[in-house]
Amino acid sequence: MNNLKQEDHSRSAYWRANIKILASLLLIWFTSSFLLSIVFVKELNQFRMGGFKIGFWFAQQGSIYVFLLIIFYYVWRMNKLDKEFDVDE
Repeated sequence: MNNLKQEDHSRSAYWRANIKILASLLLIWFTSSFLLSIVFVKELNQFRMGGFKIGFWFAQQGSIYVFLLIIFYYVWRMNKLDKEFDVDE
């Protein structure tokens, strides 16, 4: 019975860590795709990068790069989390 409680605690700790990672990455996703690309685009367009206004560039290219970085980070972090909780393949 004690083993089941320990296993349930481990599962809930794993799930909490997973949700924490997901929430932080969703916040980054929301910031890059909505706030920087739509809400603050006028403020960002005052600056230029490579000849393009930053707000326009971020809406067209920057958010895609952020999404790719989020994917790679999530895979790396979840593999590390799986090893920490001994649920890796």
